[in-house]
Amino acid sequence: MLEPQADGRFFIRAAAQAPIFWAQSPVTETERPPVATDAIRAALIKRLRTSSGISDEDAGEIEALPIAVRHFPAEKPVVRDGERATDCCLIAEGFCARSKTIPNGKRQILSIHIPGEIPDLMSLFLHVMDHDLSTLTPATLGFISHDTLRSLHRRNPNVAEMFWRDTLVDAAMFREWIVNVGQRPAPARLAHVMVELRERLKLIGQIDGTSFDMPLTQEQIGEALGITAVHANRVIKQLRLEGIVELQRGRVTVLDDRKLLELADFDGRYLHQSPVL
Repeated sequence: MLEPQADGRFFIRAAAQAPIFWAQSPVTETERPPVATDAIRAALIKRLRTSSGISDEDAGEIEALPIAVRHFPAEKPVVRDGERATDCCLIAEGFCARSKTIPNGKRQILSIHIPGEIPDLMSLFLHVMDHDLSTLTPATLGFISHDTLRSLHRRNPNVAEMFWRDTLVDAAMFREWIVNVGQRPAPARLAHVMVELRERLKLIGQIDGTSFDMPLTQEQIGEALGITAVHANRVIKQLRLEGIVELQRGRVTVLDDRKLLELADFDGRYLHQSPVL
């Protein structure tokens, strides 16, 4: 329940008897209206039910977590390389990316993150960030304190195991991205990233027929694939001319799924989207 305060802030009561947490009131054009607390956790619970087989009891533990809600504009740092984080962030809405920037200013995007994911879960144990986490789009993030998560892990080993599994899946995705950038030609790299993103979005119900969001600029696509923005533009045109996909204004429309999967050389086992994988 949303309860306004005299100072312009509000707090949200997650559920009956659940902890109260503070959230920022939307006061700028870059911020969004408040998101219902059940919606903040919905994508995470949905993903864990499919990938880890979370029980209702364990889901209840997560649903009761106090979460501080913040709204971020696009291309805004969430945690910077070298910082000491005190919270982990759950993406409620929008897209984020992890990246590394080398001294000459060139950036490599390491991974793309979607609603329901906690992209900085490693900061619970690795105290100094060794990369940047930033938004790709306007985003609503829920921050869970490290102390709260450590307490939950000690109290509920099942939830701790699920979050540990999440970090292992992250590692599997990193391995695949290394192979993708290092060994596949640029058209296959882009096709692979598209298919991976589609499969992950499908898990949380964010696919619309043959279309889905991939809100990256040509420059950001180049940073993810290890190529220039000019080369990325040529690859995007090539996939369109070959009748494989159309990418316009951050949205992918698949024109020929067979050709896309063949070009991507995609084997989705590394996403571990089932408890048996």
